[in-house]
This record gives sequence, structure tokens and C-alpha cells, in this order.
Amino acid sequence: MSFQLHLDESDLLRCRFALSPLGETQAAVRVLDRPDMHGYHLPWLRLIREAAAGLDLRPLWLLMPRSGHSPDFFSPPPSGPMPSFEEEIAGVRALDPELARQDLALTLANRPEVLHSPAGRAMLADPARTLQDLADLLELAWRALIAPHWPRLRALLEADIAYHSRRLAAVGFERLLGELSPQLSWSASTLTIVGVQGRHSRVLGGQGLVLIPSVFCWPDAVSGFEPPWQPAIVYPARGIGGLWTRSADRTPQALARLLGRGRAEILYALDEPAGTSALAERLGFALSSVSEHLSVLRAAGLLTSRRYGHQVLYERTPLGIALAAPDAPGA
Repeated sequence: MSFQLHLDESDLLRCRFALSPLGETQAAVRVLDRPDMHGYHLPWLRLIREAAAGLDLRPLWLLMPRSGHSPDFFSPPPSGPMPSFEEEIAGVRALDPELARQDLALTLANRPEVLHSPAGRAMLADPARTLQDLADLLELAWRALIAPHWPRLRALLEADIAYHSRRLAAVGFERLLGELSPQLSWSASTLTIVGVQGRHSRVLGGQGLVLIPSVFCWPDAVSGFEPPWQPAIVYPARGIGGLWTRSADRTPQALARLLGRGRAEILYALDEPAGTSALAERLGFALSSVSEHLSVLRAAGLLTSRRYGHQVLYERTPLGIALAAPDAPGA
């Protein structure tokens, strides 16, 4: 089974990357419904256990089948590169209720047991109220499950976009797709997504394509957005293996003796580019300490920096990579 997206030259000119905090929220809600399938997120599941216990997510889970369509309005492709959650949820609340009803009906058509239940009938009978109730629940989920950890998540997602933007310039669109996910391939102006339920084909017609990295969709690439939404692919972000671990638990002792514990932890934490706030949150350091250590490491030629969006991202130079390598001498 596969999805096929047919692009022309104008579509290729309109391909772009974007982040979606709302998309991460609904994907995280899915993880809670099937935690046994997402071992990489067990540390996160432990962190949010108490907060999640206070949420009734069943209305959302009813609309999140294991296979088949889920409402696109849960996380429509963002119109800008880095929207806030508040901007995205406001867009959901402003959605035409008739469009929401059609989206709900498409989802429930694959779940007759829900469609013919009192809950399903109520959703379709009053789509305006359903839309607001679901938006309220997504907002509660954001505040409880994602917002406390968003600096760390956003840093990883921004680093993924920065990395793949460079790869796009280096290897081109065709090779980039295969690097985003082994489920993606390109041939004869057609992007194919394999390993999905059903068959789907869409001609983009100049709308372009949004590429959205995600932590909680791992390991799958996801598409299927229907008109009027802009076509999009949600793909698994790089680097989630170390997302919930403290670098102090992995930092080589020899590196700590050479640079000092604080600077060594920062250098070792930069498996992916990150900003000052994200490093401070991840390591539990004061912002001022992180900023000072970054300046020293940069002056020593171990880090380089560049501006991306609203923040400055730091990454290792070749010398920094060599020093932080697990198999470096004395590590």
C-alpha cells in the first residue's frame, strides 16, 4: 500500500520545512493510547504520568484509529515556518464547522462502532460544538504533556530542519527524501510513501509541499492531508535516541577532565545543533553558565554558531566532533 503525491515544477519551488507544536501535541496523544509501541518515549511517559492521569483523552482517541483517516483539522499543515501553539489552535477554532463535519465523517466512516454510537452521532449532529470541545482538549493536552518540554523538543526539531536544509542544498530533493525516511522515494515527478494503509493519490497542482519533522510520529512517515489543506509529510526527526537522556550520564570522564565538567557536558550534548535555552533546560544549568561555556568553546574552535529563526544554534566543529567522539583517545 502507498500514497503518491504528484509534483510539477511549481510544486518543487514551493516545498518548505515547518514546525508544528499542535502536530506534536496530537501525535503525543496517540503515543499515550499505545505506549507499548514507542519505547524511545518511555522517559517522557514517566515524566508526564501524573499530568496525563488528569486528562480524559477518550474523545480524541475515538478519532485516532490505528489505521485509516484521522481528522486533518487536529493538526493542519502550518502556514508559516515556526507557528506558536496559540496560533495553530486559533486556526482550528476558526475552522468552518461544515468542513469539520466532513472531516469527522470521513474518519468515522472507518469506525462504524463509533459512528453509530451516541458519541459519534453527537459529534456529527453539532460539529461546531465538537470542534470547540476537541480544540479545548488539545489545548489541555498541550499544556500538560508538551509545553513543559517544548524547549527541548523545539531545539531538536529546529536542528533537524537546519541539518536537512543543508542536505537539500548538498544532495538535492530526490536524495533528501530517502534520508528523511526509508518510506519515501522519488521517481518521475512522483513522491511515494510506502508502508501506509490504503492507496491514495493526489496531484499537488502548484500548492507545494510542507515537510514537518516530528518526535512523536517516530518511526513512521505520515501524509494523507486532503483538500483544502496544503499537502504535507510528517517525518521522524533525527536524534530522538538521546532526547530524554542527560548528557552528564554519557559524557566521557577524560573529556570532563580536559575541559571541565560543565563545558564537557555542553560539548557532548551537541549531538545536534542547539541553542542556549535548550541546552540550559536539557542540562539543568543556568542560562548565564551555558552562555559563558559556549563562548569559551567557540573561542577554542570547538563550536561554531549561526542564526536560525529566533535563536542562535551552536554545533561542533570538526575538532569538537573529534574530541566528543565516544571512541576518542581516553574517552
